Amino acid sequence: MALSLTRLNQYRSMWVLVFFDLPTETTTERKVASGFRKRLITDGFAMFQFSIYMRFCPSRENAAVHIKRTKNALPKKGKVCIMQITDKQFGMMELFHGKKAVEPESPSQQLELF
Repeated sequence: MALSLTRLNQYRSMWVLVFFDLPTETTTERKVASGFRKRLITDGFAMFQFSIYMRFCPSRENAAVHIKRTKNALPKKGKVCIMQITDKQFGMMELFHGKKAVEPESPSQQLELF
């Protein structure tokens, strides 16, 4: 196998994004929405924007694990969208705070155990 294929390359590593719009009118609905958000954070997701959380995964297989965990935590009500994109696609995203462009977050180094 050629050494040009690195273990973490921009086409193999993935970003998992979870978009959600959950009801929060009652106390129970707020607890369910908060619990879903806390499960995402516990699983290593970080808030990108309100109701949008993201997580870097070093491989498609690792992304599938976190997508499965998210699906298992889905609330009964509300809308949830799970999207995965390559690190290369994520790097092409243009981010702005007002009219000022900002750099996207770079993935953190994660220890991978075999």
